Amino acid sequence: MIGDDAEVKSALSTVLAPEGWKLEQSSNLDDALALAKSRQFDLIVTSRNTSGNQDVEFLRRLRRVRPHTRIIILTGDSTPDDVIASMREHAFGYLSKGFSIESLAETVRTVLETPTWDDGIEIMSATPNLITLAVRCTIVAAERLLQFMREVADLPEEERHNVGMAFREMLLNAMEHGCQFDPEKYVEICYVRTKHMVMARIKDPGDGFTLDEVRHAAIGNPPDDPIAHVIRRNEEGMRPGGYGVMLAKNLVDELIYGEKGNEVLLVKYLPGFDVPKPES
Repeated sequence: MIGDDAEVKSALSTVLAPEGWKLEQSSNLDDALALAKSRQFDLIVTSRNTSGNQDVEFLRRLRRVRPHTRIIILTGDSTPDDVIASMREHAFGYLSKGFSIESLAETVRTVLETPTWDDGIEIMSATPNLITLAVRCTIVAAERLLQFMREVADLPEEERHNVGMAFREMLLNAMEHGCQFDPEKYVEICYVRTKHMVMARIKDPGDGFTLDEVRHAAIGNPPDDPIAHVIRRNEEGMRPGGYGVMLAKNLVDELIYGEKGNEVLLVKYLPGFDVPKPES
């Protein structure tokens, strides 16, 4: 742990101590780098008193001596460019101003539960307004990406929440049904932020489907039987759920599937923009 933040220290100790992990503190980034050079650490957590830019530079220096050390960046001063740079340098997590101690604790728990971590997020091209990447089909990679994207998204709070929820549902759908959570497979992501809207395209390597075929999802229920998919999922031994597509459709303005059914486009118009009306 870098710095002397009592609240962060308490949260880390609560998570780490019961599992037998030892917590060591460093006063600043330079001291932390010296310690990391002297021996291997399983996780480094930065101070929220440093900027995202400073933490990313520390991460670059760390990668030269410890390429695989996991790092969670905490910062009170961040930009979308800092978040993207942290992804390029393979930060495990990134939490900026206003983050909750509970979200930090949850990210640390994920570290503890993922001993064989490798990055899983590959940036193909990225600016704050256009990001293209490939994500390994694992729950850990999905949750990490969602955290990064929440930090990148420069959106009003309601839109940030709705887009984030819809994106999560569609991403996990792609990983579960298009990849069967096969860690050797990747989902393609493209995120676009314009002046008036935000768009996200998700494409999986599966065979695709049509909405008429998805009897295991609520979106495919007949009008007179709103829980038909629940019975179907029980019969097939599937986990509870099946509401992802229906939920996403109600959180964004447009949800468009490609011809094959293995790619979906989410569109959310921002406040002040007149939503286009279909031609009659």
